[in-house]
Amino acid sequence: MEEKILKNKKHGMRVLLICLLVEILSITGIVFGAIMTGEVTGGGFLLGLSIFVTCVAWFPLVGLRILKPQEALVLTLFGNYIGTIREPGFYFVNPFCTSVNPAANTKLAQSGDLESNINGIGIKNASEMTITIGNNKISLKNMTLNNGRQKINDCLGNPVEIGIAVIWKVTDTAKAVFNVDNYKEYLSLQCDSALRNIVRIYPYDVASNVDTTGDGLADEGSLRGSSETVASRIRDEIQSKVSDAGLEIVEARITYLAYAPEIASVMLQRQQASAIIDARKMIVDGAVGMVEMALERLNEKQVVELDEERKAAMVSNLLVVLCGNRDAQPVVNSGSLY
Repeated sequence: MEEKILKNKKHGMRVLLICLLVEILSITGIVFGAIMTGEVTGGGFLLGLSIFVTCVAWFPLVGLRILKPQEALVLTLFGNYIGTIREPGFYFVNPFCTSVNPAANTKLAQSGDLESNINGIGIKNASEMTITIGNNKISLKNMTLNNGRQKINDCLGNPVEIGIAVIWKVTDTAKAVFNVDNYKEYLSLQCDSALRNIVRIYPYDVASNVDTTGDGLADEGSLRGSSETVASRIRDEIQSKVSDAGLEIVEARITYLAYAPEIASVMLQRQQASAIIDARKMIVDGAVGMVEMALERLNEKQVVELDEERKAAMVSNLLVVLCGNRDAQPVVNSGSLY
């Protein structure tokens, strides 16, 4: 289904004024016809004609359509697609034409739905958002879809909770309306599927012997460290699925990422242990450097001559002092070194 752009002239205001003028004239005719009935020949005919015109003169008003910027109207006539109006303005179309938007009453966690639902008819209150008749105009604006958090296993089998926000828009109204049953629900489903397909490729954190690019070589890709790359791949995956629905995925962003609650505490302990080990390595490296510097300075200044056994004892004491978690207690040696 290919989109047909209608270049209709904006006759809405003209038709509205003509209909109002005809209604005024017909009402005037009813008054004069009622007065002239029985007095002048043709008064009954004028009365009947005026009543008939009054009853049918409003019908063209059904074909009036108002479009705001970044809105579109898909029109069908007796089941046949006749085209789409995209330009803003006040239009008059065939009164028998109907506008089609299967996703008019679909409410997702996305921008635009609140505004379009308020423009509909039958809202009980803003919190319940109960709709009986929706707005059949299709928004061409950039929309933001937030599908919420999902629990997915990463490539190592660890359950991860992740949420994404997808910025999208309708580019082909005919495909969006006729190629899928409901393009909003279709997009939501494809977002869920694409998210699962991509997350299963990556570990939550950098892991050894994991290939995330598909080139057969291990790399350092991860959900936490390569969020931009992961989001880009999710966007491409969704786009490949929704092109037939006339939708364009502008951007995808990860909005939430964490381990699932059942393993969060264990993974936190693991991260804490890894951080402690890294800190200890740094402390030991610094302590060894300080000991080497101390021994070199003592030898250069010839402050004291130490044999290998005394050097080993000094190195041991310095490492204990420098690597210990507590402050060292000073000990005064008043005797001989040996």
